Amino acid sequence: MNFEELAHQVYDFQCKENATFKAFVSLAPPSTNYVFLPVDFFKTQQVICNGYKAEAIFTSSGTTGMEPSTHHVASLAVYEESFLTAFRLFYGNPSDYCILALLPGYLERNNSSLVYMTQKLIELSANPLSGFCLNDFEKLFDILIQLKDKKVILLGVTFALLDFAEKYAFHKPDLIIMETGGMKGRREEITRNEVHAALKNAFGVEHVHSEYGMTELLSQAYAMKDGRFFTPPWVKVIVTDANDPFTTLELGKTGIINVIDLANIYSCSFIQTADLGKLHIDGSFEVLGRLDNSDTRGCSLMYL
Repeated sequence: MNFEELAHQVYDFQCKENATFKAFVSLAPPSTNYVFLPVDFFKTQQVICNGYKAEAIFTSSGTTGMEPSTHHVASLAVYEESFLTAFRLFYGNPSDYCILALLPGYLERNNSSLVYMTQKLIELSANPLSGFCLNDFEKLFDILIQLKDKKVILLGVTFALLDFAEKYAFHKPDLIIMETGGMKGRREEITRNEVHAALKNAFGVEHVHSEYGMTELLSQAYAMKDGRFFTPPWVKVIVTDANDPFTTLELGKTGIINVIDLANIYSCSFIQTADLGKLHIDGSFEVLGRLDNSDTRGCSLMYL
């Protein structure tokens, strides 16, 4: 069964068994295309299919005063299968790396899907130095020095990576720096190109990697260079008109990013994000910013 056949089956299932999605689809204008549930529904509704109970409830990061999203996840096994398979597709086995995480803000609250994912990857890493570094830049620097000739992934929220780079820049061209999460109100917003230029200059790396994910999705996309994200095969991105979200745009046109994530089988697989972006002919997509009046939270909040 190909992706489209499976997506149609999931769409029909969720239109019947997910009360929130069913109600929204019933109000949408008639269309031969998929209807995508706006991500804001996760702030006010329990988006889960009938007959299923949540094994975990993940909450979005948000900034102070903003209403967080909650994702009622019926199967943590599905989530783990999704993020581990995707990681292996893009990077190989977690055991091949020392995995270091610089995620202040995420670690300081409960129920972060990013922390859950990162913890599992750290557990699967064969290196005893793998782990979280909350705000201890000196410790992180010492570990990186010890790992001079080892394969290392440093996953960090963007503002923290920049803070670290300003204090402990050193030459490690084989380091995989993966940024996610934007500035989250901690620093002045700058473009992704400016962020990547600063990190390249600080550590001597050729490319800076990026992770695109959100609380409401159980899958991630990865950009290994130039901010061009690729999805695993069970995920598809569709870009629609910002003024008419039921109209699909051609390649290269900027609009709303919509995600079909088949790992969201028990919640909703058809999500309209609050991100603007465009698709490319090679299947990659770029994130170009946020819709006006949308919450500045989650991943990839910087304008190019």
